[in-house]
Amino acid sequence: MNDFLSTPLAYLKGIGPAKAELLQKELSLFTFHDLLFHFPYRHIDRSKVYKIRELQADMPYIQVKGVLSNLRTLGTKGTERLVAELRDETGMIELVWFQGHKWIKDSLKSNQVYLAFGKPNAFNNQINIVHPNLDDPEDAANKKYLHIMPLYHCTERMKARGIDAKAIMKWINTLLLDPRLQMAETLSQEIMDDHKLLGRMQAIQQVHFPSNLAVLAQANYRLKFEEFFYIQLKLLRYKVKRHQLFNGIKLAQIGEQFNSFFHEHLPFELTNAQKRVLKEIRLDVKAGFQMNRLVQGDVGSGKTVVALMSMLMTLDNGYQACMMAPTEILANQHFITISSLVKDMAVRVKLLTGSTSAKEKRLIYAALEAGEIDILVGTHALIESKVNFKNLGMAIVDEQHRFGVEQRARLWQKNSKPPHVLVMTATPIPRTLAMTLYGDLDTSIIDELPAGRKPIQTILRYDSSRLAIYGFLKNEISKGRQIYMVYPLIEESEKMDYKNLVEGYEGLCKEFPEPKYQVGIVHGRMKAHEKDFEMQRFIRGETNILVATTVIEVGVNVPNASVMVIESAQKFGLSQLHQLRGRVGRGAEQSYCILMSDFKQSAEAKQRLKTMVETNDGFKIAEADLKLRGPGQLEGTAQSGVLDLKIADLAKDTEILAQARNTAQALLDKDPELKSPENAPILNYQRIYQKTAKWGRIY
Repeated sequence: MNDFLSTPLAYLKGIGPAKAELLQKELSLFTFHDLLFHFPYRHIDRSKVYKIRELQADMPYIQVKGVLSNLRTLGTKGTERLVAELRDETGMIELVWFQGHKWIKDSLKSNQVYLAFGKPNAFNNQINIVHPNLDDPEDAANKKYLHIMPLYHCTERMKARGIDAKAIMKWINTLLLDPRLQMAETLSQEIMDDHKLLGRMQAIQQVHFPSNLAVLAQANYRLKFEEFFYIQLKLLRYKVKRHQLFNGIKLAQIGEQFNSFFHEHLPFELTNAQKRVLKEIRLDVKAGFQMNRLVQGDVGSGKTVVALMSMLMTLDNGYQACMMAPTEILANQHFITISSLVKDMAVRVKLLTGSTSAKEKRLIYAALEAGEIDILVGTHALIESKVNFKNLGMAIVDEQHRFGVEQRARLWQKNSKPPHVLVMTATPIPRTLAMTLYGDLDTSIIDELPAGRKPIQTILRYDSSRLAIYGFLKNEISKGRQIYMVYPLIEESEKMDYKNLVEGYEGLCKEFPEPKYQVGIVHGRMKAHEKDFEMQRFIRGETNILVATTVIEVGVNVPNASVMVIESAQKFGLSQLHQLRGRVGRGAEQSYCILMSDFKQSAEAKQRLKTMVETNDGFKIAEADLKLRGPGQLEGTAQSGVLDLKIADLAKDTEILAQARNTAQALLDKDPELKSPENAPILNYQRIYQKTAKWGRIY
């Protein structure tokens, strides 16, 4: 980046120190470069001017021309607003400003002609425009950006200080007209020719102030392609370097432990999908480089068995294995499942969590270093400094998005030679998100449920059906089945009227009284041993109904549970709803998921519930979730900063992402070190790009 683009925003004409500080706090804009890359979120065609009588409240953004008059401030302190009238030969509308009205009033002149641009609204049977942009018609005629106008995100605090989208537009225009502005090309001529891309500088100019809509589409494509290309190039280079730098542990043998389990102790036949994934893992671990593989599988698809058989491969070659889960409930579940599956084999399995006693921990530490433990299952307790393996050969991380990069790195550093890493998730990840979050990992998908499983029937019901639902639950219990009842809150909130756990538990105890029925309760505020006690009661079948929060979202495996009732289902995200539904349907009997909801729902909530009723396919649900919520709220990426995309959209730009990844892969196949003279622009920009977040790295 050149010195001009690195200049702090305070030095741009019209900004100054105070506004620069506000832009920094509100939009994280620090330099001229940051401002240029604060892209419009949409453009409006302002070539048409409407007559006032043509305006209707349901119209999108429009533009009218008229004489401004009757400027006045109404309301008392705290509710003040600026109101003006705009008249043309066909009628009059009111213009209203709630923020920054003192600054706006000083900048306007009565009885002058203005172009007013904004969204028409209806108030008291009259059309008005709230917070319109006003321009002098003569000035507008000389400004190309007022024909296809960019709209920029800005906050309420900015508007109160007189910094609106129009101000941002003017500052960007000032920058683009500055003769000192230079922008180096970041792509090779070959890539630009192959994809018919605009030059970088032209794309930046046109995305802000397009000459026409066709060239705007070209500018968007160029900048989105570049953004995806550098993300994918970085991920793929990590992958290449990992293979080059880390020889990894060679697990060449398939021996007694694996074969004995497969032929004598496996309680069911593997699905074709499980066999395919095991084969992919087998090819990785015997290849001589460190495996870094992501295994995606919908709830109940059999990932744990695949993980166990992968660990048995490790044991057959004289190495230890570990499995790390994000919660004690899930770690306990894995430990119970694995111990049960290998109970008749000479496999030494131990559990290490925060609840493990100090004495037991000391024994585990010593046995682990002595090589007397084959498989260690646990939570983040596995990455504590006192935990040292004799020879760790494979590390399995379940629901890995719940662990930070540093936590995973500490697990990886438990060995002198890097262990193979298998990452598992029961949260299906849309293809575009997987390519971006985990593009440096090889990916396997278990896309087949075990034989004999019946699809879960999902139905939507309202409070008016509650007595009928209770009757259905009693009928299921009479057949020996068990029920989950999940609530979004632990206790009542004054602001939110959702059904809550405490009230729900008390009501269920009255509806399902002892001794005929047993109702248990589990939530996040309980101590670990209390939760475990209640969970074990439910697992043993001593409890008919388990009332819970989303603490049971992952890892709970009770084949006898046939009904999942989700209260206030409209308040849950799609991914959560799908995970909760996956707690049932694990036995041979028909299972049900009942979504209880209010009649009053947002449009997005209606779409979520409709999607849940229509499909059990986790990948379809994940795609719908991505479109509804956007990538920033999925997989913890909003918190990690991983998906700080400036212009590209993972939900909408799947084709561009695929093209960018294929292009990056072809480039590295041809020139892995980017040493070719024609790739010098890519290598130079890649060095600048290293400041980007650590995309999906396991190590």
